[in-house]
Amino acid sequence: MIAKRVVIKGAVQGVGFRDWMVARARLLGVDGWVRNRPDGAVEAVIAGDADAVEELLRACRRGPPAARVTSITDELADPPPGPGFVRR
Repeated sequence: MIAKRVVIKGAVQGVGFRDWMVARARLLGVDGWVRNRPDGAVEAVIAGDADAVEELLRACRRGPPAARVTSITDELADPPPGPGFVRR
């Protein structure tokens, strides 16, 4: 089990990134949350099996079709308080 806090920058708001990420996370069985930040980035906490977390991170580097990801950073984090993956 691993948990990471992720910040995704670029053209990532208004392009369905959060809904796309919720769907991907649920398919991979990853727990956590995703939200828009005031600075235009998308932030998430993702937790689960290390392989599933890394797969979601790889997918986030591409994002949904309308997104244009310019950078992504991740760091270890405390796991989210409950199961499931939600959009905030």
